This record gives sequence, structure tokens and C-alpha cells, in this order.
Amino acid sequence: MNFVKRAGLSLVARKGKTALMFGVFLVVCALLLGGFVLESAMARQEATAQRRIGVDVTVRADRLAPELASRLAGEPGVQRYNPMLRGAPRMPDGKLVESGAPRPPGSRPERDGPGLVGLRDSEMLLDFVTGRSSVVQGRPLTPRDAGRHVVLIGEQLAELNGLSAGNRITLTSQDRKHRRSYEVVGVYRDDRARVPDTWQEPSQILANQIYAPIGALSGLGFGGRLDESVFKLGSPEQAEQLYAASKRLLGDGGFRFDVNDKAYRDQAQPLQRVGAFAGALVRLIAGAGTVILGLIVALTIRERRDELGVLLVLGEKKWKVIGQHTVEVAAAALPALALAAVAGATLAGPASALLPGHTATALLPAAELRMDLADLGRTAGLGLGIALVSTAVPGIGILRLQPRSILTDTE
Repeated sequence: MNFVKRAGLSLVARKGKTALMFGVFLVVCALLLGGFVLESAMARQEATAQRRIGVDVTVRADRLAPELASRLAGEPGVQRYNPMLRGAPRMPDGKLVESGAPRPPGSRPERDGPGLVGLRDSEMLLDFVTGRSSVVQGRPLTPRDAGRHVVLIGEQLAELNGLSAGNRITLTSQDRKHRRSYEVVGVYRDDRARVPDTWQEPSQILANQIYAPIGALSGLGFGGRLDESVFKLGSPEQAEQLYAASKRLLGDGGFRFDVNDKAYRDQAQPLQRVGAFAGALVRLIAGAGTVILGLIVALTIRERRDELGVLLVLGEKKWKVIGQHTVEVAAAALPALALAAVAGATLAGPASALLPGHTATALLPAAELRMDLADLGRTAGLGLGIALVSTAVPGIGILRLQPRSILTDTE
């Protein structure tokens, strides 16, 4: 009789052992699949963190100019960059948010003005990345605004002057020799923008902060040298390459190089810990599943010594006897894997809500569990590997069996 057919008859005849193996495989496959799905979800989330947050490197130098910042932005690993220039123009036709304390003697009201920051991309600012600031009307500033006379202003300053997206404001240089009109393309809200209790110059109050494309500041007498340039990298390791390029362009000791990867680490480290836990869980389940199934198969073989002896006396090859047991185990594993896959596809979505920190943040979207074909393939490969190992180890005992000694054994 063909050993595959014998395996089928044996499974039907031993329904209890078949159900036991099926149950063990179902638990093992479900836990393995859950571990792989969780590991994949954390890997996707970490990749998203790397892409969205990255690492901010700030370069400051006396000779840092827009063209040098642009050359550094072309270095490998640089995803985006933001050259920045700060100034304090005047807003002759508008009002400024003022501190609650009285103006000290000796201050010069005629020099009051908003704080102006020239940049390339407002969404790269750490306050906007972390959600402390957000655009509530209009749109942010993007690289497409280069050279355009547009601004992004704070919500309190806009309310004080009755401004909204689409209106225009006028800014002048401190000496009033340069005057430019700018379109308000967006209004942002800063959670930290409070009226200070102590005296501060209007240009130092966050509520008076105005952002504009760096090219639009030349009309106010600003331009030429940058205060700093921020570069967004994919990982902290890439900062070394940018440092070498900065050293080559700006001189050995003529610049300051600061790496800020706190936002990346704050998001990536918890994800890495969960991913490492999922990997350890997979290894533990694989080891425990192999041991448990190996014991079940070993006990089954011990109970079926008489059957094995008869088969061997009738001339059945030992590899076919081992093959029969392998087919029996695989026959229990395959439907268990299929049922685990159906359960995984059904429950992965609702289970996402049980993840720690599953809700969306300003930095990352909500973590999502989903079963991919890759996860199912890894589970199937490892599950069948467990089936083979759990059968092969007890099968060594079959290779050592002598038919005559089995049939004459009186135990």
C-alpha cells in the first residue's frame, strides 16, 4: 500500500491524535503569524519614522551662503534642506503683539518690528514637524515659493490686524529705504505663542514671528549670508558623510555642526523594542513548537512499534515509514496554517487598536497590523520546517529499529 494512503487511513483511525496535532499546529501557526505581522508592522512604522522625521543637522558658519548650502544639499543622504536667515524689519501699517509689562526706559519704539525668518520650507521647522505649530488657514511655504513675495504669519498677529489668507502686508527695512508688499498665503497657530509677562522686544515675541521665502528678503536689504542651514537626513549614520562635506567646503574649524536626532530616537526606539520582542517571540514559539510536536511524534512512534515492525518485516523501506509520519504531521499542519491565515486576515485590523501608542501623532500615522503574503510565506516555511524537524528527530529511532527485535519484544 502506498505510504501516503496509509498516512490518510492512520489519521482517520487516530482522530484524537490527529486533533491534538492540529490543535498544537494551529496555536503555533497563529502565534508565529502574529509575531511576523507585528514585526513587519514595526518595521514599516520605523521606516515611516525614518522617512518623515529623519535626523536634523544644523550647519552654522560665517561664510555659509545659499550656494554653499545648496551644494551640501546635494550630498548623499540629504533628503531636504532649509537655509535660514533672520531679520527684524518694520511693519509700518500694522500692529504688533506686545508684552504685558511696561516698556523700559531707553527702548526705541521706532525700531519695533516683527521677527522675520527667511527659509525654503516651513514644514521642515521642528515646531511644525512635532505639531507644536500648525497651519490653520491657507497653506505652508514650500520650495515652489522661492523668490515669491509671500509670507506665513501667526494667528494672533493676523487677528490683531484683521488679516487672513489672500490679504497683503507691507514690510520695510529698519532704515525705511526698502519697502515691499507681501501676500499672506497662510496663517499658523503656535501653542507656545503667549503674551509674555516680562518685557520683550516685539521681534522676540513668538506671536510676531513671520516666515517668508529666503529669496523674498533681498528686497528688504537682507540676503547674502545665511544664519544657518538645516539638513534632513535618513539616519544618524549619514551625518558623518555630511560632516566631511561641510569640512571640505567650509574649512576645518570654520563651522558648527549640530546633530538633532531626538525626535527620530523618541519615535524609533519604542518601535525597535516592540520589533525585537516580536522577533524573540517568534524564536521562542518555533523552539517550543518543535519540542512539543517532536514529543508527540515520538510518543506516537512508540505506541505504534508493532505496526512499524510488521511494515518492516513485509519489506517496507524505512524512509517510506518515516515519510508516512511526515505526511501525517504535514496533513495536520496545512489546514492549521490555512485557518491561522484566515484568522490573521480577519483580526489584524481590529488588533491594531490594541497596540501601545496605536493612535496617530503629528509625526507618524497610526500603526497598522496587516497580513502580507511575505508574512504568510515565512509562517508557512517555518511551520513546515517545524513539522520536518519534529518528524526527523524521532525518525532517527525508526532507522535504528530491527523488525525481528520489535516483533519478539515482550514488553
